[in-house]
Amino acid sequence: MGSMAQSRKRSINELLVSLFNHVMDMEAKTVITEEYSDITNNDMHIIEAIGVEEPRNMSEIARRLSVTVGTLTTNMNGLERKGYIRRERSEKDRRVVHVLLTDRGRKAFYHHRDFHKKMIKAIVKDLNEEEMEILYRCLVNLDGFLEPGAGAL
Repeated sequence: MGSMAQSRKRSINELLVSLFNHVMDMEAKTVITEEYSDITNNDMHIIEAIGVEEPRNMSEIARRLSVTVGTLTTNMNGLERKGYIRRERSEKDRRVVHVLLTDRGRKAFYHHRDFHKKMIKAIVKDLNEEEMEILYRCLVNLDGFLEPGAGAL
């Protein structure tokens, strides 16, 4: 492999590290505005995992976030106390507890989603379809590499 390709790989690595840090910082600043200062960025990701479609149970949400139900329960207690979520027993199976976003939680969900929409728009703004497909394949490869148990670490 030529030194040009080696240099490009080094640049990609530096860019990925920088992007990760910037996304985390920017998301925290943009998403956790004054209105949502009572919750963390982590809480916002839980709200995102709950979603606005059909109600989800705790194990579904935990699976989406790759955390244990025990860890999630602690966070859910705080979100419920602050009025972002509510829990409901399933009519079909009383042992199952569904988690739903309250109006406040839904508002937070859309606020967070708006940040992600703007970020994606900025990423793809001057890409053609073929370039978008290549970017997508690169990100799928990266996700596969970072997947738990995929041998990345």
